[in-house]
Amino acid sequence: MKQQVLVLYLNTSGLDSHVLGWSNYDGTGKTNPTTGDGDEPPYETGVDALRDGWRLFQASQLIPPYPGHEYDTSFMKHEFWFEKLE
Repeated sequence: MKQQVLVLYLNTSGLDSHVLGWSNYDGTGKTNPTTGDGDEPPYETGVDALRDGWRLFQASQLIPPYPGHEYDTSFMKHEFWFEKLE
């Protein structure tokens, strides 16, 4: 069995929120996705990925911003990792 991994960065911590960014990794060797190889996300929401058979195996910790840093630019914090096994 080989693993495919999909990382979705969502607008909020809810799996039903819109995808803002994504990364694909294909351990099967069937495809060779690279960063920036598409303008459209593979799914509109995290729930759509679940409906298509992706299994959620990690979600980011919800950490509130430090006082006074609510509007700082930083990493995308609503990261969800999915997998498919083939």
